This record gives sequence, structure tokens and C-alpha cells, in this order.
Amino acid sequence: MSFKIIGTGSYVPEHIVTNDDLASIVDTSDEWITQRVGVHERRVSVNETAADLAYKAALNALSESGVKPTELDLIIAASISGETLCPTVAGFVQSKLGATCPAFDINSACSGFLFALDVAAGFYARGNVKKALIIGAERLSKIIDWKDRSTCVIFGDGAGAVVTDAGDNYLSSKICTKGGSDVIEIPSFSGSSPFYESPGKSPYIFMQGQETFKFAVNAMTEDVKEVVSKANLSLDDIKYFIPHQANIRIIQFASKKLGIPIDKFVVNIEKYGNTSAASVPMALDQINKSGNLNRGDLLALSAFGGGLSSAASIIRW
Repeated sequence: MSFKIIGTGSYVPEHIVTNDDLASIVDTSDEWITQRVGVHERRVSVNETAADLAYKAALNALSESGVKPTELDLIIAASISGETLCPTVAGFVQSKLGATCPAFDINSACSGFLFALDVAAGFYARGNVKKALIIGAERLSKIIDWKDRSTCVIFGDGAGAVVTDAGDNYLSSKICTKGGSDVIEIPSFSGSSPFYESPGKSPYIFMQGQETFKFAVNAMTEDVKEVVSKANLSLDDIKYFIPHQANIRIIQFASKKLGIPIDKFVVNIEKYGNTSAASVPMALDQINKSGNLNRGDLLALSAFGGGLSSAASIIRW
């Protein structure tokens, strides 16, 4: 037994930062960002934490599912940008909802939500849960160097969530990690120990653009092929491909390598930028709310990012 998704939700902060806004902060332009990344604007939190965003996305998902917080058996949140290491983002959400179930976070950067789905599948396989809340939530604006035009133009804040119930709609999955910090790194506070020789790195996102691009395209194409094969399906069977929204050119290259029309990919990077672990569930909620999903449709989810990590899964709607 695995699970089925019975509700989706998303939430983004109200404050919009356009490419022209960024051009007044760093040496960039709307044309430069649009051509290289595909982002026109992004949402940036003014007074909401990652947990606040997660809670509001969770409320939307719970509302659609008809599930009450007291019915939840498990809450998992994927995030790299919580305000505190403890309590966790999931713990804050549990408290705000008034739920009483176990709640914990997963950190696998942009792949985190798909890692969380796979962890939840394990709970279902053991028969330990019936209803679960799985969230991806990020306030990346707090870990961006706003003077670095190579990164500050890419990211945005937001959250997405799904509510799941027991079922057999999680058909196949793959999660992968290739540990290392040479391509993507986000240093944390190194502490004040008088015995530790701190490297003195700033706690902001560092990313090698070209290496990230190559990893992302290869990971997406190979992971999707593998999970489609595991589910005894063909690429033509998939109704929609829901990729991590990192860069429009990554999605376009993957589309060509897979031989899949670009219009089968759910894309919203132009409005929200890269929201890391929130990216896939936000796009899933978008296609769900569009009315273009029918029960039985097959979806391929794919993500990649820091770690380095990648993940993919096939879900029957």
C-alpha cells in the first residue's frame, strides 16, 4: 500500500519583486534575467517565516481534502530556510493547526519535497499512517546574497502542500544524492567555539551555474526515464510533467532530450522563480486548480538541487 493525493494547496507572499526592481539593486536587467533564467518576477516575504508560508499552504490543502488537522497522522515539511533549527517548520505547522501527530523536517534542498513523499510512502507501507500532510516551504530571501546578481535573480519565497490518504497511486520513485559542496553550498552559522577554526564563509547560497545546469538536465532526464520504466509505463502515458522550477532553459533542454512536447510540462518559473522545495508542490497545486487534471491521469514529478540531490516519482491522480 502507498498513498493517493486528496488535496493540494499553495501560498506565496503578497510582495512582488520584478526584474526591474532588481535592476535598481544589482547590475542586471529584465532582458538578461528573462533570457538566462526565465523569471519575470518573484514573491518575497516581508514579515512571514517559512513556517508561516507552510501553514497557509497547509490550510489550503486541508480545505480541499476535507481533512481536519486532528485527523492527521503525520506531518513532514521539506525546507532549508526555517527560522529555527528547533522547533522545525513541521513542528510550527503542527502547533498552528492544532494537530497532535508526529511532525518533522527533511532537508534535501530543491529535491526535499520528493524526498518527503518517499519517506511518507514508507510510513504507508508499514501501515502506520492513514492521512498525512506533506509540505515544501521556503523563505529563500533570507539566505540570498542580494548583491550577487548570479543568484539573487533566481530565487523566490513560497510554499506548497498535499494531503494524502491510503491508496495505491504512488507508483514508482527514485531518490539520489551525490554528496559534495563544490557545485552548490549554503554555509550555516559556524558558532563561537574558541576551539574551532572557522572557514569564515558567508551564510548565503553559492552556486556554480554551468555545473548546476549540466547536473540538472542529466538528472531530470535519467530520473524520469527510470521511474517511468519502474512503473511499466512509457513517456507517452504521462499526462503532465511537473519539474522543479530552477531555470526555464533546463526544462527546455530536458524536454528535447526526453522527446516530450514542452506544453506537457507545468511551468510557473516566470511568476515565482526558484522556490526550492516548494517548487514542485506549488506547480502541482497550479495544475490541479486549473481543472485540467482528471482522476487516473499520470504525473511525473522531478526535482534536483543542492546536495547534490535529485528525485523523481510517478503518481496516478
